[in-house]
Amino acid sequence: MRAATVTRSTKETDISVTVNLDGNGQYMVATGIGFLDHMLEQLSRHSLMDITVEAKGDLHIDFHHTTEDVGICLGEAVAQALGDRMGINRYGSASIPMDETLTEVALDLSNRPYLIWKVDFSKPKLGEMDTELFKEWFQAFAQAAGVTLHVWNKYGDNNHHIVESCFKGLARALRTAIEIDARKADAVPSTKGKL
Repeated sequence: MRAATVTRSTKETDISVTVNLDGNGQYMVATGIGFLDHMLEQLSRHSLMDITVEAKGDLHIDFHHTTEDVGICLGEAVAQALGDRMGINRYGSASIPMDETLTEVALDLSNRPYLIWKVDFSKPKLGEMDTELFKEWFQAFAQAAGVTLHVWNKYGDNNHHIVESCFKGLARALRTAIEIDARKADAVPSTKGKL
């Protein structure tokens, strides 16, 4: 089973994350940030990864540390669960419509982290969460997971729809990329022989 558990304890956060890449989209998420919980639940359901997240953070200051550290832990857990990345499809992409919004996500599980973020918001907050924190989460996840990740919101008016389409796009792209390629399950998908 391709699964991993990562814990992170600092003066700012105390986090435990477990992922099972070969799950069926079961989740149990509690970060103390309602909207982030909702997005991580979407990530689990649409990627079919089982995800458990328990996080306690300094939310009395703001949501930044918790958001970023959850991204780091989830990324590290995905990287550990992938192991040597033998047999994976490696690449994935998704185009996600959500009412008036359309977002494209493309990724490469290359073990070379990079984020291109072409997402703009019309308001500085979504509920109680600063919209700038979504880029921080995606950056932390991409860095820790070793993912080249491109997220491009082509258009949209509703900030909730924009963010949710980004997470669902990541989920669907990951679902494709982490799957084992039956034709090459015994090889790393690179001419270098290593990712």
